[in-house]
Amino acid sequence: MKYNFDNERPIYIQLVEIIRIEIVSGKLKKGHKIPSVRELACTMKVNPNTMQKALIELENEKLIYTERTNGKYVTEDEKLIQKVKKELAKEKARDYLKSMDLIDITLDESIKYLQEIGGKNGISWVQKLM
Repeated sequence: MKYNFDNERPIYIQLVEIIRIEIVSGKLKKGHKIPSVRELACTMKVNPNTMQKALIELENEKLIYTERTNGKYVTEDEKLIQKVKKELAKEKARDYLKSMDLIDITLDESIKYLQEIGGKNGISWVQKLM
């Protein structure tokens, strides 16, 4: 996967966001060991020190933890993962609604457009976006 970093924010913050999403989406499974700092840095094409800084931030958030000499693991705390997932969803929704407001689209219209794209059940909404 190719990662595109913007110049507006520190790369380690962007790495935190990427890994956070991989955890809440289940791409990185609860309780599973994550790749080493060097492996992650190589995969994401960043400096290992930058990756280490991102992982420290994720550890401070308790989304990952270190087992001495065994490596780093994704938390098994389902409540924490769901809390972070909800926060991310709210952030994305706020961003969407702000962008709709910029083009003078009301909340009701915004919801209507989401429903049009996603259908009543929202089952195939991702395919419709593509």
